[in-house]
Amino acid sequence: MKKISQKGRHVSMVDVSAKPVQRRTARATGRIELKNSTVSAIRDNRVGKGDVISAAQIAGIQAAKRTAELIPLCHPIQIGKIEVALEVDERGIKVTSEVVSVNRTGVEMEALTAVSVALLTVYDMCKAVDKTMKIGEITLLEKKKEDTR
Repeated sequence: MKKISQKGRHVSMVDVSAKPVQRRTARATGRIELKNSTVSAIRDNRVGKGDVISAAQIAGIQAAKRTAELIPLCHPIQIGKIEVALEVDERGIKVTSEVVSVNRTGVEMEALTAVSVALLTVYDMCKAVDKTMKIGEITLLEKKKEDTR
């Protein structure tokens, strides 16, 4: 493995202190592809580790709240709302998140982290019964900011 020189490289957290406080919203989504039998087991709550949907939803919410601990240069922010929804279809599960904050910086990293960890939780809970799972299509759907005045 070739060593990359660190000369002249640096990282820093962006200074957002001069930005206005605004209501900021971000939505993200992602999918996990599953075998039909795994989808059935999830729907019927027959997965050995328990309720996959509830566990993934809680994991996504927790992850959004801890994003700044996971992403080194991400600002720690107070979050006003986190929603994580899971939709089961015949091919797998679609996860969608929405995060809202009144702050000086956006919440897209929190929305993406919520989706990613919810999907990883589904994977963890189903890995004993499905060796073909595939996580993908994680994307930011929307980010917006509104004046709070």
